[in-house]
Amino acid sequence: MDFGIAGRKAIVCASSRGLGRGCAFRLAEAGCEVVVNGRDRAVTEATAAEIAKVTGAKVIPVVADIGTAAGQAALFAACPEPDILVNNNGGPPFRDFRELDREKMIEGVTGNMIVAIELIRKAIGPMQAKKFGRIVNITSSSVKAPIGGLDLSSGARAGLTAFLAGVARQVAGDNVTINFLLPGSFDTARAGIALEARQRGVSEAEVRTMRAARIPAKRLGDPDEFGAACAFLCSAQAGYITGQNLLIDGGNYPGAF
Repeated sequence: MDFGIAGRKAIVCASSRGLGRGCAFRLAEAGCEVVVNGRDRAVTEATAAEIAKVTGAKVIPVVADIGTAAGQAALFAACPEPDILVNNNGGPPFRDFRELDREKMIEGVTGNMIVAIELIRKAIGPMQAKKFGRIVNITSSSVKAPIGGLDLSSGARAGLTAFLAGVARQVAGDNVTINFLLPGSFDTARAGIALEARQRGVSEAEVRTMRAARIPAKRLGDPDEFGAACAFLCSAQAGYITGQNLLIDGGNYPGAF
């Protein structure tokens, strides 16, 4: 399927590995010029080089912390007027809410809500002027089904979702869409499979099997299929989809809506 975005320019945050990498790869495969971002220079540059080699796309590595003004400036120096912005950022660690002081809460809300809004503010004006823009925010399945111990992450990401729900309707008339991808359990380094294996004294394969058994699809998600969903939401054909939350969790959430 031709997504109709060849030649478009995309910034994909936190894309040197994991779900962000899957999104960057699929956008490059669709013909976009892609900015790949991460904090580790070696990993970020290696990812950018690999994606460019496989897809033939122009891929620009930007080593930066997007939570800082300098990091955001570096992203937009590499791609001043993106047509596509994929917001992605690691969440706060698993922690009982009683352990959260004000500083930790502000840090969590900043990382998982405010940073995305700051980046959108920088990108959205040119998108509206060009009458094309696709913004995808990677949040979490915990926005829909909160998980105890991830309360700060769930709350901050839910806040971002509510904040942008109104913004999405304000810019839809300019062919700018804002949507959300909510991942469940995916086979990524952030999933902590290796850590759990060490803690339980079992193999990583056994941990994957145990986790998969709890999911109706009987497997963990593949970052590449997550990236494909992202690429579709960024496509020309998805212009009538905005303000929506796409849950990708192998059927784990038991609701009908």
